[in-house]
This record gives sequence, structure tokens and C-alpha cells, in this order.
Amino acid sequence: MRAAFLQSDLEHPHVFRARAIVKAHPEVRRLMVRNPWTALIALAIVVLQTVLAWWFGKLGLSYWWLSLLVAYAVGAFADHANYVIIHDATHNLILRRKTWNILVAILADLPNLTAGAMGFRVYHLKHHSHQGDYEHDADLANLWEARLVGNKWYRKALWLMFFPIFQLTRPPRLKAITMRDRWFVLNLVCAATYDIAVIYFFGWAGFLYLALSSFFSIGLHPVGARWIQEHYTNDPNQETYSYYGPINRLCLNMGYHNEHHDLPSIPWNNLPRLKAIAPEFYDNLNFHSSWTRLLLQFIFEKRYTLFSRIERTKAGAQPLSECRSKPALYREPEVVTIS
Repeated sequence: MRAAFLQSDLEHPHVFRARAIVKAHPEVRRLMVRNPWTALIALAIVVLQTVLAWWFGKLGLSYWWLSLLVAYAVGAFADHANYVIIHDATHNLILRRKTWNILVAILADLPNLTAGAMGFRVYHLKHHSHQGDYEHDADLANLWEARLVGNKWYRKALWLMFFPIFQLTRPPRLKAITMRDRWFVLNLVCAATYDIAVIYFFGWAGFLYLALSSFFSIGLHPVGARWIQEHYTNDPNQETYSYYGPINRLCLNMGYHNEHHDLPSIPWNNLPRLKAIAPEFYDNLNFHSSWTRLLLQFIFEKRYTLFSRIERTKAGAQPLSECRSKPALYREPEVVTIS
């Protein structure tokens, strides 16, 4: 089993590719707009999840099995879509003002039952600017975490099942990160108020449905494979992968991850158009067509571990002028591979 992350002394690929795309296709700038309709989608999902919580509250805890099924088949996709909305709000891609985007993120976070939107806002922006930097990128697993999980299938399954808990252990290792501010406090107050209201008006049966939905939306579920799809790799020449399968329709195109990292100022609804405008930059990259298959591959194939990631070395980030010929940054069109 690999005992460390794959090492790279190069700038991450998205900086160079973004400049090359804009130079070759200046019309992509027209895709860099805000999508205010996303706020209405967030509101609709919150209403849907709250109504379902009310319904299960009326049914009572004796219908826990039905709550489990609906949470897996409906609630997980609904909550995951709201995670995507929190993501777009983090990049200020919904409304004109930063404050309004923050409020949309806090709204979308309500059915998740925990206050995670503002913490995500902080470390996700660092992930973009310091991709693969262990001291700044919370998307990389802790060293002790990767060693603990190893390549045993049952440990990887448990890691996915309790993924949110492991994520909470990562921010303390990061440098120059301040997680707590007035927005963090507001996020926490709103989440606690919503939780208390659900329990008071709908009972523990309603709360159970929301808890199960949130649990499945991140962990051991096809949408949970998104965390593997984005940056887990055993190919040192490619560290970011996209997913082009049908679940993108339910998860607001979150699978278009190379496209998003290249031009993060493009909202979720325009990411497929970016790929269509600049196919010569994406058709040569490996991608995933099934989250379910990837989930099973990650769990049962020993080649996949939490160390299947690229880490930037301290001497990394070579100038872009020196990286043009590096395959880890950019490849001429060759063969489309479905993995």
C-alpha cells in the first residue's frame, strides 16, 4: 500500500488550462454570469425536505423503515443538490452581493441539520487557491486518517459512512484559516433554531428523516462517490476528474469538476456549455461515467486509498512558462477513456 501522497513539483493544471481556454475561446466569458434562479431551487428543496419531515412526523417512528428508504432515494439527492448550491454561493455565483450569497448558503444548509456552510466557504476557497497543499487544502486527508483507513474495504466503507466526522478533524491542521466569524455564528444559530423547530413541531420521526437524508447525501451513497471522483487518482498525470453521468441532472452538474476548477466563475448551469465550447481541452482527459461503479471500485480495489491524491511539494508551483510541455498540466487531444 502507498504510504504517502503522490508528489508533484508543478503548478496545478487548472491555472494554465484556464488561460489557454480563454485565449482560444474568448466567448466563454459570456458564461461567467450569476444565476439567481439557484436561490429559488434552494428554497424549493428546503420546503420539500421540511414537508417530508412533517409527513414522517405524522407517521411516527414506527415507519422508520420508510423514512430510511425515502431518505436514501429522495432526501440524499435533495440535500446533495443543496450542497452544490452552497458551493455556488461560496463562489458568489447566485446573487450580486456577497452577503446575499452567504444568506442563500445558510438557507440551503438548514435541512442538513448542522452548521457547515460557512466553514465550507472558508476552506473551499483555500482548496481552489492551494490545491494539493497539505497545510492549506482541507480536501486532502490527514496523514493519520489515511494510515488508519488503509486499503481494507471495510475501513474505506466506514470512512465514507462517517465522512463528515473525518472532515471536521482537518481544519485544525490548516494554516491561516479563521473559521469563526459573525456569519459562522449566524449559520450556527439558524441551524440550531431549525433543528429545535423540527423536533418541536414534527417530533423525532421528522428529525430522523432529515438526519438520514443528510447522512446519505455525504457518505455511503452513489452521490458520496463525488468526493472520490473529484481528485482521487492513481495517475500522476491527472489529478482532477469529471463525472458525466445521469446523476448530474439531480446534482446540478457537480460532476463537471475539471470545468469548474478551470473557470470557477461559471455557475453550475453553464458548465456543460463550457465543455461543449472547448472540447479540445476536455475530450482528451479521463473521466467517470458512473458514481455507483466508482464507489464500489474505491471500496473494493486495494489500489485506491486516501493516499491516492497529488500533493504539491514545497518547491512546487513552477512558472507557467516552464509547464507548457508538462503532461501533468496539459495534454494534446489523444484518447477519451471512460474509467
